[in-house]
Amino acid sequence: MKVLMGTKNPGKLEGAKQAFEKYFDNVEIEGVAVSSEVSDQPLNEEIIKGAKNRVKNLKEYAIQNNIKADFYVSSEAGITNYLEEWIDINVVVVESADGVQSTGTSQGFPIPEKYMDEIKATELGKVMDKIFGMDESGKGKGGISILTHKEITRIDLTKNAFIMALTKHINGDTWR
Repeated sequence: MKVLMGTKNPGKLEGAKQAFEKYFDNVEIEGVAVSSEVSDQPLNEEIIKGAKNRVKNLKEYAIQNNIKADFYVSSEAGITNYLEEWIDINVVVVESADGVQSTGTSQGFPIPEKYMDEIKATELGKVMDKIFGMDESGKGKGGISILTHKEITRIDLTKNAFIMALTKHINGDTWR
């Protein structure tokens, strides 16, 4: 099974791979850098918009390069205040080759208000790097690994978001 994913981020790719391998055999995931067409630090509705844009741009890339896939997927991390405080979440979009699209989210973690202006001006990963003296904490295991003392990684968040989105695909018409 071929899965085309709109990122080159190793943590996101690994999370998606782990999720798909729970339900499908012989999973091959290929990462392609495509634009989200939203801010570097997506906020609120930009999160889902960025994820959907990545899938749209990924499908265009596949057509232009004559690549066939069983699924076109993306993961967009962003910060929302829809729950009355700033929370970082991952939103994933999974679209099957036959056009069935679904969305899933990860667990979220709170972002202190005192960092929000700086995060909005740059992005969460850069602010976390500065606070914790790290380099590229947004790659691989992610900043959440630092905050949870290595209990939860970006891979875990991405994997769980993909499992949520896959419920529409692995249960067929019963859950569509």
